Amino acid sequence: MSKQTFHTKEAPAAIGTYSQAVRHGDLVFLSGQIPLVPASMELVGDDFKAQVRQVFDNLGAVCAAAGAGLDDIVKLTVYLVDMDRFAEVNHIMGEYFSEPYPARAAIGVASLPRGAQIEMDAIVGV
Repeated sequence: MSKQTFHTKEAPAAIGTYSQAVRHGDLVFLSGQIPLVPASMELVGDDFKAQVRQVFDNLGAVCAAAGAGLDDIVKLTVYLVDMDRFAEVNHIMGEYFSEPYPARAAIGVASLPRGAQIEMDAIVGV
């Protein structure tokens, strides 16, 4: 089975040796997104809620490039520098998703690239 990669200028460009997303069979694997503004490749700012929304927007743009949407995500992984902020993530997630919600994991980490407070990756069913 071959792999198909996806790239969109509506999401931040890869800052390393990876693709924004890779399709294998009926699944698309989205690389981790941090709250970079695609046009500037800079963090959206220090506001945590703005960072969360930017990450969801970035994930949505990569989903769209793969012919899917956020509601097609079957597994979402959230990486947080401060696990005490998880309730805020959960609330904002409700603005972007409807039931049935994806499976999800939340992981506390010591740091993230570029000083981001949050990162997410996902698996999409297509």
